[in-house]
Amino acid sequence: MTSQDRGTSRRFPPQLLIALLASLPGTYLGAATYLGLPHPELAPPLAALVYGIAIVGAAFLLSWAAEAAQIDISAGLALAVLALLAVLPEYAVDFVFSWQAGQIYAAEGSCPPDEGGTTACALALANMTGANRVLVGVGWPLVVAVATFAVWHSRRKGGGDSATTHTGCVQMPRTLSADVVFLGIATLYSLTLPLRHTLTLVDAAVLVAIFCAYAWRLSKAPPEEPDLQGTSAWVGELPSAKRKWTYSALFVFAAAVILACAEHFAEGLVQTGESLGVDPFILVQWVAPLASEAPELIVACLFAWRLKASDSLGTLLSSKVNQWTLLVGTIPIVFAISAGTLDGLPIDAQQRIELLLTAAQSLFAVSILITLALTTRGALALFVLFAVQFFGSLLLETEADQILNITLSGVYVALAVVQFVRHRHLLARTVRDGLVTPFDTLAEADEELTGESTAGGRDSA
Repeated sequence: MTSQDRGTSRRFPPQLLIALLASLPGTYLGAATYLGLPHPELAPPLAALVYGIAIVGAAFLLSWAAEAAQIDISAGLALAVLALLAVLPEYAVDFVFSWQAGQIYAAEGSCPPDEGGTTACALALANMTGANRVLVGVGWPLVVAVATFAVWHSRRKGGGDSATTHTGCVQMPRTLSADVVFLGIATLYSLTLPLRHTLTLVDAAVLVAIFCAYAWRLSKAPPEEPDLQGTSAWVGELPSAKRKWTYSALFVFAAAVILACAEHFAEGLVQTGESLGVDPFILVQWVAPLASEAPELIVACLFAWRLKASDSLGTLLSSKVNQWTLLVGTIPIVFAISAGTLDGLPIDAQQRIELLLTAAQSLFAVSILITLALTTRGALALFVLFAVQFFGSLLLETEADQILNITLSGVYVALAVVQFVRHRHLLARTVRDGLVTPFDTLAEADEELTGESTAGGRDSA
């Protein structure tokens, strides 16, 4: 939608009303629980359903607000804001575990294991590492799958590919180089974490600084005319002041919904799993992250279905940067405040292996995106390797699972090295684009390549 097209429609979109109404029951229940207001007590499966519907409604609101916001701010910054809000459930869940770990540490002077042999400190890190691996191992391949199906559906209706969405390949614009590069910087630092016995405030300072530099870099990008449709177009057609108030209100409301519902959604799923006899550690590492990552995965699928797969992958990429910097960095801060100490969050042997595996997966993911494209082969590699670790954690004994995870870490690193060597001619350009090349120059290069297939992208993993 161009500026001259605005003002053509003022009819309130029913989809917006439906999303708002869908969010209200779960939001009330969540807020009432926190505030001690009267509310019905729901069985865990039903509670998970009600809160889940509210989160889905909030995800739609976020996607519409983020698209409309691109009229006034850069697309990259809009996606970064979207990603930050979409991962609020993960922050909420991780902060709960980190705060509980700090309370136990303050009382005991350590993090002793419970009856099942799991420590509160381990749960805080398990949720974070699980969420990061779910995002890359499930979310990124999901974008390629949905985008490919969307292209097939579009062709059946007489349409075709978009500039960034092709069968079996999602092509990213060069303006997203900053996301890839800052994820790479955070990943290189994260490779040192498995060598530690604590996650300290120094780590927090470094990781938060990386995120601030990333946000500053994105803020330098100029706004562009987005192609808006449906509800986002209705918001975009509003007069400037009203438009800004509207999408800001949608952002705030959606964030409130997510904060009110996320923890209860995760608790409902975890309690349902416990009633079925599932190990609590498995629930915290895999089920809770799947629940907390739901908003951003839904938003990503919405973008991919609209043949905006570059925005879809850009959202998840920004979420990964966010989680691997700001989320990891704030965990020791919450722990220190709760424990009333400057000590770092203890990291046991199991969690050092989990951190190693997560960092190695992140390194491989960065190596794939050096070409600024994610193909079916790359997505399949990410998903298969994730599936191996997932089922290994479910089926293997602890020692065997640790050996598997160390082996998979080596596989990730080896594949990453192969990718970096294979595409070394693109590595320097991507790093330069991500750090210093003016966004205007990158946007001009993207316009020249619109509608073309990038050879480097087709050849990537």
